[in-house]
Amino acid sequence: MDTDELLNRYREGERNFPGVDLRRCYLYRAHLPEINLAGANLTDANLGRANLNGANLSGANLTDAKLTATLLKKANLSDALLIRANLMLAQLGQADLNRADLQGASLWKASLNKADLMNANMQQTDCSGADFVSTSFVGANLQESDLSSANLIASDFGGANLTEANLIGANLWNSNLNGANLHNTILPDGHHHL
Repeated sequence: MDTDELLNRYREGERNFPGVDLRRCYLYRAHLPEINLAGANLTDANLGRANLNGANLSGANLTDAKLTATLLKKANLSDALLIRANLMLAQLGQADLNRADLQGASLWKASLNKADLMNANMQQTDCSGADFVSTSFVGANLQESDLSSANLIASDFGGANLTEANLIGANLWNSNLNGANLHNTILPDGHHHL
């Protein structure tokens, strides 16, 4: 299926496109809320500034995808592959990223308030300046991630791996770090007792 066919079928009211192959597709600024792309191949796709609010992208392959400033509020990205994906400035509030693979992805200044990142792989992810208020990182792998200047108020890091993560300037007020691995973690000034 090509991009034009997808857009035409979506305009006609179709929402279910599970497993579709859209490698390297160009859907910049596309308006596709509530679309079902579960298990779709979106490798190297350009979805920048697209509206994918409420979309089902569970199990989708978004490796190397461009999702800059994309709207993904309440989207289901559980088990999705987002390796090296560009999610800078993306809106992921209340998104389900349970078990998602975000290794090497950029979430610079993205908004993930109340998102579910339980058991997600966020190794070497750039989360600098991102908003993660009331976000669940339970069991997540944040090894060598950059969380500098991130807003992590009331977030839950229970059992998370923060080995060698950078938390300089991060706001950890009211966050739970019980059981988190903080080996060689660079903590914010004044929070070394964590």
